[in-house]
Amino acid sequence: MKKMIAAVLAAAVCAFGALVLPASGVLAEEAQSAMEQGKALAFDRKKGNCLACHMIEGGESPGNIGPPLIAMKVRYPDKAKLRAQIWDATAINPESAMVPFGRNRILTEAEIDKLVEYIWTL
Repeated sequence: MKKMIAAVLAAAVCAFGALVLPASGVLAEEAQSAMEQGKALAFDRKKGNCLACHMIEGGESPGNIGPPLIAMKVRYPDKAKLRAQIWDATAINPESAMVPFGRNRILTEAEIDKLVEYIWTL
């Protein structure tokens, strides 16, 4: 009886593992894709245009109005606060020179999400 239970449990674990692994892979691929799309937005001079004000590793002709985008997980351990900063920096600091990308609808909500995914990796 114990061998049969062990065999059933092993089969269930194998079946569950087979279902979980591809799903995890899909999520990882989606996150990678979002990050890559976010990078494209950050470097796009007609969309996110982060390089106009910030230094980003690998970016050409960065600005220096804003701080360099480095150590972002340390600066923003809560990803939601980073998103809020991009959406409207003037909500926290009314004197901020940063463009309110969400409030002014320069970027869509989905684009902001992708931008956050990328910037948070810096």
